[in-house]
Amino acid sequence: MHCIKKVFWPTFLFTLVLITISAGVSLGSAPIPVVTVWKIVANHLHADSFAADWSQGRDSIVWDVRFPRVLLGGLVGAGLALTGAVLQPATRNPLADPHLLGVSSGAAFGAIIALLHTGMVFGLFTVPLFAFAGALMATALVPLVAGARRGMQADRLVLSGVIVAFFFTALGNLLVFLGDPRATQTVMFWMLGGLGLAQWQHLLYPALVLFAALVYLLPNVQPLNAMAMGDETATTLGVNVARFRLILFVVAALVTGTMVAFSGAIGFVGLMVPHMVRAMVGSDNARVLPMSALVGGLVLILADLVARLAVAPEDMPIGIVTGIVGCVAFVWIMRKDSAR
Repeated sequence: MHCIKKVFWPTFLFTLVLITISAGVSLGSAPIPVVTVWKIVANHLHADSFAADWSQGRDSIVWDVRFPRVLLGGLVGAGLALTGAVLQPATRNPLADPHLLGVSSGAAFGAIIALLHTGMVFGLFTVPLFAFAGALMATALVPLVAGARRGMQADRLVLSGVIVAFFFTALGNLLVFLGDPRATQTVMFWMLGGLGLAQWQHLLYPALVLFAALVYLLPNVQPLNAMAMGDETATTLGVNVARFRLILFVVAALVTGTMVAFSGAIGFVGLMVPHMVRAMVGSDNARVLPMSALVGGLVLILADLVARLAVAPEDMPIGIVTGIVGCVAFVWIMRKDSAR
């Protein structure tokens, strides 16, 4: 029975990933058959794998537009869900998510500066670079606001993150108010999240950051499990709580800042996905972290698909979809906690 489970789950998850990616690339305002999609992908990976019985327009839609968009959605969803799965046990707060540290607000502030006030001084990378700089600025401010002596306590870091988030949100709103009204629509779309600007050259950075985060976090799941039981228990088990929590917050901020820099501010994925995963696999972070990354990627690809189809041929900001679903998840989490 155990051997069957070991074979079933990887096969099931691989099939689910394949179906989700196929749907994300195939469906849209101009539907393309799944068989044609994978023929086009195969031809780009290995020239002349199949006879090209499709138009150049379909080739461009699949390879230049939808496929990088789906992959970016998978990476961003994985990163945000992984961050939520780390922050919730690290802070012992079931409502913690990647926006907790003010990182998303800092990234939005940086992006607004680029979109409204500096212009595209670094070409296509201007908005991601400015957004990432804003995220790093917010990350640096959180421990400063928390204070040096007790700054690594979970409750102080959470409160400091909320303060920093409100501060950068206010600054961002001020810049929108003072900026060119004609560019406001672009700014609002970015602040609500979207994957429409995805390009192949953008994918390397979120992929590397996500990989590095997993390489650090997966060997350190036992200290994270200990922190979920409380600081005193973790200290008794030999965990340097203040130092480890600081490292976790820096990793979370780095991942969130990178993802938000390329996708805009997408809410609720990091909040609801870890709870969904724990309901499926339990609370052991050795399973929760990789499963959260996988499910988060699938959820965001599907959310983006809904956003593209809902008002086709226009693109709805993906943050609207995740916000609606996330609100339902938020109510479910609160009722679940109150029933205990």
